[in-house]
Amino acid sequence: MPRENIEKVVNQDGRRALLLEARAAPPRSRPHDALGVGALSLALGMAGYAHYERLPWRDAFLNSAMLLGGMGPVDPPATPAGKVVAGLYARYCGLVVLVAVGIVFAPLLHRLLHRLHWIDEGERRR
Repeated sequence: MPRENIEKVVNQDGRRALLLEARAAPPRSRPHDALGVGALSLALGMAGYAHYERLPWRDAFLNSAMLLGGMGPVDPPATPAGKVVAGLYARYCGLVVLVAVGIVFAPLLHRLLHRLHWIDEGERRR
């Protein structure tokens, strides 16, 4: 039985008792969720390039994948609507990368902080 799940408590009559604290399982890393967010974002960018720039699906995929990867578009936008869509998609891609990294690394960081017994000031006063 893990040690952190056991608390010693003094009862009203002075005897010590052991209480088992029910804890949820630690959060798990979700790389499949991050891949799903990336695939959905890629499909969104492909649809935008195909519709507003009239690019074939392969070229729309290439431009969307390059923007999502942080490299920039291969074909410069030619229409005014395509320029707006490309700019908004570029901003969106920056956020998607941050969200995907957070989805994957937040549970790992959480476990590391527990392993180092890192607690905040509010929990020390209890």
